[in-house]
Amino acid sequence: MNIEIVKVAQEEREILARLIELYEYDFSEYENSDVNFLGLYGYTYLDYYWTEKQRFPYFIKVNDKLAGFAMVCDYCYVSKDKDTLFMSEFFVMKKYRRSGIGKYAAKKVFEMHPGKWELTLHPNNSISHLFWESVIKEMVGNNFKKHLDVDDIYDDGLGIAYTFSNDL
Repeated sequence: MNIEIVKVAQEEREILARLIELYEYDFSEYENSDVNFLGLYGYTYLDYYWTEKQRFPYFIKVNDKLAGFAMVCDYCYVSKDKDTLFMSEFFVMKKYRRSGIGKYAAKKVFEMHPGKWELTLHPNNSISHLFWESVIKEMVGNNFKKHLDVDDIYDDGLGIAYTFSNDL
């Protein structure tokens, strides 16, 4: 199995936008979100990934097929340090879940950007808690901090954040 992390080119923006719709649909069970009048969830910050320097959109591909995406930026909720990157969105399509692809892809994205990191989790998404803590522990052991009850992450309440450095 060949897993690749590929930077999304600006001309592939619409492909990423369609994958984000699948992601937002999956996530709607936690955020209780609705589609807009066009039947879309939309993603407000998508265009910034090609206009701002510290934003990085990636496709996750398995055997040359789209399997998901990762989106990295420098907007953080806990870390106010501009040298910290944020895993803003991460999505693996259901067909590819529970196969090690997500863990491999997440670790690869972190390796592509060594340094300080932050990621957030919805408190009701228990599967993501297990996934991300496992990924982080495999990368940095217990050298991370878990922040509970972080304000202003999700529309429906508090979130959880992890901060760590993979530049050890």
